[in-house]
Amino acid sequence: MKITGLIVTILVGGLLIYAAADFPAWSDPNSPASTYLSPHFIEKTMEETSVPNIVTAVLADYRSFDTMFETTVIFSAGVAVFILLRTFRRKEPEARHYRHVLTGVTMRIKEGKLPPSDDFERIDTLWTPPDLIIKTVCRLLIPFIQIFGLYVIAHGHHSPGGGFQGGVILGASIIVLAISHNLRTVVKRMSEKLDAVLCAVGVLIYAGTGALCLLLGLNFMDYSALASVLFVDPIMARSHGILIVEIGVGIAVMCTMVWIYSNVSSRGRYEQGL
Repeated sequence: MKITGLIVTILVGGLLIYAAADFPAWSDPNSPASTYLSPHFIEKTMEETSVPNIVTAVLADYRSFDTMFETTVIFSAGVAVFILLRTFRRKEPEARHYRHVLTGVTMRIKEGKLPPSDDFERIDTLWTPPDLIIKTVCRLLIPFIQIFGLYVIAHGHHSPGGGFQGGVILGASIIVLAISHNLRTVVKRMSEKLDAVLCAVGVLIYAGTGALCLLLGLNFMDYSALASVLFVDPIMARSHGILIVEIGVGIAVMCTMVWIYSNVSSRGRYEQGL
């Protein structure tokens, strides 16, 4: 199996290197990107899209079809990790471990004897009490991290940022919660099913926006078609369309990060985690 993988890697690598020979020379001023595309984007972005951030306009408007599939690839990565790691059959140990939530005293209760009330929280054999300082600091910082992530998404078409960056920040805030507390704390707030559904919803928002443009009589991802729906002029409609797809990207990236972390950190069991 290892030899087969090595052979496939060498063949694909050789094919990519061979294809790279057709690329224009590095920093060639006569390349198509330098003679047509770049000048057009620099000179016409604000006029055509009403978006001052050229990078976001290129990613979410001019080459939005490509970016949609980048978002799909991220979603596919989450699905692949889920398929490879998720374990639904839990092999219960001979003894289950609980700790008293109110006092923090760890208790060992034989299998079949459930804790008498919600004052007990189930833990694993390698459970380590979380540090009070780390928990408190993270609990105070996480809301500000999430607000900043939302800002990065909302202002990504007017300032540096966007759906990918904002989604990573939001996903990181949830992972910080899982690391500072435990994985069950995150699962209580964002269940596995909700996480998986939101991953698909993010991609659907992106693709659905393009499909809506088709239904309104223009090309796929031509956001100017949204003018009749958003009651704005076609140029401003392109700006709003960029924001809509950036929101979809942010949702997909955030949930995929959490999905991957939850499976990797708990070996697909969704127990204690790291």
